[in-house]
Amino acid sequence: MSRKSTRAPLLLSQEDQQTLEKLANSLTQPVRKVRRAKALLQFASGASISEVAAEARASRDSVYKWVDRALALGPTAALDDKYHRPKEPTITPAAKAWVIELACTKPKDLGYAAELWTMQALAGHVRTVGPKKGHHCLDKAAKATVWRILNQREVKPHKVQYYLERKDPEFQSKQAQVLLAYEEVAIANARGFDPFVEPGVVTVSVDEKPGVQAIRAIAPELPPVPGKHSGIGRDYEYERLGTLSILAAIDLHSGYIHARVEERHRSREFIGLLRDLDEYYPSDCRIRIILDNHSAHISKETMEWLATRPGRFEYVHTPKHGSWLNLIETVFSKMARTFLRKIRVESKQELKERILLGINEINQQPVVHKWRAFDL
Repeated sequence: MSRKSTRAPLLLSQEDQQTLEKLANSLTQPVRKVRRAKALLQFASGASISEVAAEARASRDSVYKWVDRALALGPTAALDDKYHRPKEPTITPAAKAWVIELACTKPKDLGYAAELWTMQALAGHVRTVGPKKGHHCLDKAAKATVWRILNQREVKPHKVQYYLERKDPEFQSKQAQVLLAYEEVAIANARGFDPFVEPGVVTVSVDEKPGVQAIRAIAPELPPVPGKHSGIGRDYEYERLGTLSILAAIDLHSGYIHARVEERHRSREFIGLLRDLDEYYPSDCRIRIILDNHSAHISKETMEWLATRPGRFEYVHTPKHGSWLNLIETVFSKMARTFLRKIRVESKQELKERILLGINEINQQPVVHKWRAFDL
């Protein structure tokens, strides 16, 4: 028979009882809190320390500690460990500042071959050079120690975060012109503008998607088999047959996509797309094109052809590194996520035919793409 504890009984208020019961039945709280809540509830109901320890699968000393803390500070205070440190930190603020300054330099600038620090290399340099710099507290600094110092300031010298510098001095003005064109399109669409019914300005978004690979499978593909493999079985090896370029323009009023699939995307191919647009729209409409500054768009050959169609086309250029402003990119994204995804063909001609087929399928249910972020 278990010996009765000489400690005072643990009296729980109604609020404490509800809190402990909620924790004891929780599936999301830390295990230690759940176990301690159950132990305190059991002790408060009259169970002995031995019974509580057996039920909680803990030592008697642990249960004594939880109960004593609950009796002294309250039941909820016994659920968490008190903060404690074995000893005072020995690394000085000056040493930490030196480590952070060191991490903000590249190892190659200190005579190493590496471009970026690893924690192991950085810790080794800290241990070797730190004492020479007067920071003797760093003579045994491990990787974990260096990591904690850097983590306090959120410095991660082993990682690279890419950014894109804006190199176009007219970025803001060009962006404003593009967004103004989108707003005018939205106003025209709201009143039901149709270039085939009334003369006006029809706006299209144009760009190229080069490098679409024609890839041929060199082994038969295996269909899904229930109970064996759920997806398509495909050999790792394949054969590259070359690449094609998609030249596309989306009508921002109807969502219709004009497209050509070519071997290359030079001026002559781009002029071919312009001819398609010229033939498609009524002669009394002006065609406004939103496009980037690709060399084919502004080449001498292209300008000479445009001069033969005076007043027919109007360019609105996106800023440099501002392709995300061009709505045609959403069309290319849709292609990549649908019919181009994991595609395998037997020839470049088959790839061309399937691309045109996929675009035709999209045109069966065209979607009017809208730019909503006018406040950029």
